[in-house]
Amino acid sequence: MQISENSRVWIYQSDRPFTDTEKTEIEALLTAFTGQWQAHGHQLSAFAEIRFDRFLILMVDESQAGATGCSIDKSVKLMQQIEAEYKVNLFDRFNIAYKQQEQVLSCNRIEFEGLIRDGKITEDTIVFNNLVQTRKELDENWETPFKQSWHKRVFNLNPVG
Repeated sequence: MQISENSRVWIYQSDRPFTDTEKTEIEALLTAFTGQWQAHGHQLSAFAEIRFDRFLILMVDESQAGATGCSIDKSVKLMQQIEAEYKVNLFDRFNIAYKQQEQVLSCNRIEFEGLIRDGKITEDTIVFNNLVQTRKELDENWETPFKQSWHKRVFNLNPVG
C-alpha cells in the first residue's frame, strides 16, 4: 500500500522478538484491524506492519480522514489484546532497542546503562526513536546513531567513576 510520507505513525515495541507463527497471526490481526478502522464513520486510510520481529507500526494517512480519540483508543485496545495474548509488553517506554551488528536487541533502562558503562553502547550504536510522528520521520530518523538521538539527553555515555 502506498501511504503518504505525512501519514501519522504509532510504534509499539515488544520486549521480545515475535516468533514466525506469532508474526503471521499478528499481521493478520493488524490487517483485519486497519481494513475496518474508522473515525466517526469514515474509513481510515491505514497500514500496519511488523519490523525487525518486534516493532508493531500503525500508520494513518490523515489527508483522507484523521484519526480521532475514539479511533486511537481502538488501536490501543488492539495492542493491549496483542500484549495479553502473546505475553509481551508493548507499552514500556524504557524498553530500549538498539542494533548490535544487524541484530535488534532490547533491554530495560538499568541494563542499557550497564551496556553503556561496559562500552557496548557507543555514540555510533544505532538506537530506535519510537517517538517519530510521521512516515517520513520513520523512514529518516527512526533508526539513528545514539549521538543523534533523544537517548543522548537521557543517558551519559561518559560516566564518571
